[in-house]
Amino acid sequence: MGANASNALLFLITTLFDLALWVYMLRIILQWVRADFYNPISQLIWKATRYPGDWLRGVLPQTRNINLPAALVTGALALIYVYSIVGLLNISLSPVPALWYAALKIVVLLVNLYTFSLFVQAIMSWLGPGVNNPASNILWSINEPLLRPVRRIIPPMSGLDLSPLVVILLLQVFNRLLPLPGIFR
Repeated sequence: MGANASNALLFLITTLFDLALWVYMLRIILQWVRADFYNPISQLIWKATRYPGDWLRGVLPQTRNINLPAALVTGALALIYVYSIVGLLNISLSPVPALWYAALKIVVLLVNLYTFSLFVQAIMSWLGPGVNNPASNILWSINEPLLRPVRRIIPPMSGLDLSPLVVILLLQVFNRLLPLPGIFR
């Protein structure tokens, strides 16, 4: 396989796994923050991640607000992703580093998910302040646990809320500190 075809396949695999992992992470986050279940976006995520997580509910019950079956599926998807990339690049990797890279991949994607959701929420607040729609409700539910502590330290000034900027900056610094190799990012 040529270099261009290999790069295209690597991009395709990474993109598809990233999207699947984001959807499962959103299911976990939405249940954790107790977002509105009847919101159309919540319903879409719920239906998209219904299987195989629902099959595991009898074996792994939900603990408090954390959906353990969805977390297990997320971990399994991350591990399959790591082995897919390793297989594509013809690299050998033992199970312990593969588990470590899978866990780091989940953390990196979680940081990227929060960064993206904070950015979209900030843009939506500038374009249509006070507009109530399903997307803004979900974004508020997801991001408020991160923004609330920062707002206590840095309150809005002259109607301008700088807390999303501070949280995005901190998330990106944290993301740069994670030791995930470039082939898995």
